[in-house]
Amino acid sequence: MSFLKSFPPPGAAEGLRQQQPDTEAVLNGKGLGTGTLYIAESRLSWLDGSGLGFSLEYPTISLHAVSRDLNAYPREHLYVMVNAKFGEESKESVDEEEEDSDDDVEPIAEFRFVPSDKSALEAMFTAMCECQALHPDPEDEDSDDYDGEEYDVEAHEQGQGDIPTFYTYEEGLSHLTAEGQATLERLEGMLSQSVSSQYNMAGVRTEDSIRDYEEREEGRRRER
Repeated sequence: MSFLKSFPPPGAAEGLRQQQPDTEAVLNGKGLGTGTLYIAESRLSWLDGSGLGFSLEYPTISLHAVSRDLNAYPREHLYVMVNAKFGEESKESVDEEEEDSDDDVEPIAEFRFVPSDKSALEAMFTAMCECQALHPDPEDEDSDDYDGEEYDVEAHEQGQGDIPTFYTYEEGLSHLTAEGQATLERLEGMLSQSVSSQYNMAGVRTEDSIRDYEEREEGRRRER
C-alpha cells in the first residue's frame, strides 16, 4: 500500500520498550505482511522484511487491547484503533468528502498485530500502556482545570491560609446592606401572604384567618 514508507526502526534513543519480531500486521481486515513491531515511547512502528512500514503516533490511538476472541478473529492479537485514515481510504477525493453529510464523524482505522508467539501479547500490551501514558490527551487535562480557590487542609491545620467563612441565618442578616435587608423583608412578606392565601383557599384556618373571623363576628354583634 502507498502509505508504507522506508525509515529506520526506533532505538534506545526513542525509548524502545518492546521489539516483537515475526508479527503480522493487518489493517481493516487486509494483511500487510509479516515484520517486526516496535513499541517505543515516541511512537508505535511496524516494519516488514524489506524495510517498509508505518508509524502510529500515540495521541491518535484511541484504543488498544489484547483480543482473544477467536470468533472475532481467528488468532489472538493486539488490537489497536486509530483516529486516522490509511491506505486507499486516505486517497478519497475532496468531492466525496464534501458529500459526506456528517462532518463530525472521525475517520477510524483498525490495526491487528498478530505475533507468532502469542505468549508475548501480555508484554506487548503492558509496553503499549506504559508508552500511551506518556502522551495524555490534552482535552482530558483541560477538563481537570479548576478556576476556584482551593482550600488547603494542611495549611489550615498549621494555622496558615484563609479559612472559608460560614454564617448562621442571623449572622448572615447582619452582613446584608440596607437595600438587601429591605429586599429580604419584602420577599418574606410576599411569601407570607402567598402561604396564608393558600391555607385559606384550602379551608385551613391560620391565626390571621381566625383573628379576622372573630373581628367580623364582633362587628356583627355590635350592629345588632
